[in-house]
This record gives sequence, structure tokens and C-alpha cells, in this order.
Amino acid sequence: MSKHTLIVGLGNPGREYRNNRHNVGFQVLDHLAERHGLAFTRQQADALIATGQIAGRAVILAKPQTFMNNSGGPVASLQRFYKIDLPQLLVVFDDLDLPPGTIRMRPSGGSSGQKGMKSIIERLGSEGFPRLRIGIGRPPGRMDPAAYVLQDFSEEERAIMQEVYERAADAIETWLTDGIELAMSRYNGPLDRPQGSA
Repeated sequence: MSKHTLIVGLGNPGREYRNNRHNVGFQVLDHLAERHGLAFTRQQADALIATGQIAGRAVILAKPQTFMNNSGGPVASLQRFYKIDLPQLLVVFDDLDLPPGTIRMRPSGGSSGQKGMKSIIERLGSEGFPRLRIGIGRPPGRMDPAAYVLQDFSEEERAIMQEVYERAADAIETWLTDGIELAMSRYNGPLDRPQGSA
């Protein structure tokens, strides 16, 4: 069993995508890294890497630098290199089907139609790894979802998302220290749900 835990955030590389809805995986990892004084200073296997300790656990934070649809390559390479057991791999990504402000952690499952997750599941040959979905809501009217996810958050949404990143970081820390069941019962749901209620 690896002594490391691998936490992957999904997004698209490049400055122009930094504040997109599709990049909430990167944004959550940036928040988590900042909270723990970690920095993305290394590149390995087509991913930006930050390593260090969170909650007494050795972690590798990874932001794949392929485009979203090819996220599986870097994730599979890192998983093999560090000999990560799948229950010790957490993937953080955006989800159109969850309302903004909602987060949902699960021990396993499908891709929820998210192409980055689809790529990871294909490359790992398994759905049996934890994931943290971050709700971004559906596009308004008849807007194309592909265009919607590549838009930046509005000012109003950004304020909400800052709280979401706090909550997501709390959920990840709880997962590291106390396991997925407690993290799910404490944090799954909308922002306005009191912590600790199921």
C-alpha cells in the first residue's frame, strides 16, 4: 500500500481558462494547497504537482496539464508511479447536474457525463475510486453546455464559490483523517445545509 494519497483536480491548462466553471477542480486544489502552504512547483507525467502533508498524511496534489478530455493519461501515470491504491485517489471535478454551491463526495461511480472523468475511468479500467463533485448548475435557456462550462463565474457566483472551496477543502481534510463516510455525511449537500446534518 502506498504511503501517499493522490488528490486530482480537473480543469483545462492555460491562463484563459483559469476562472472557468470547468476549472473548479483546479480551483479547489489551489485553495487546499494555499491553506496548507503547498505550492505547485513540479511537473510530472503531464501534471502540475504539489507535495506535502495535510492532516498528517503525505499527499500529492495534481492538476493534469492535458486538456480535460485527456485527463486519464496523467492520472493513470501518477497512480502507477506512486503505487496508489484506488481508495486513496480522490478526483475533484465540476458537475452540471448539481446546483451551484452543492458538493457531493462518493466512494465510486460513473463519470456523470464529465469527459475528464470518463477519460480517467477508461485509463484506470475502474470506477472504484472516490470523487468530489462540485455543482455548477445547468446553463440558462438554450445555451450550449459546452459554451457554459468554459465561461468564467460571475462576480456573484465567485463569492458563492469561495465558500464552496472552503467547504470542499474541509471535506477533503475530513476524508483524509476520518474516512469517506464521515466526510459524506458531514459535507454532502448544498451550502446552506448545516454541517453535521445528514
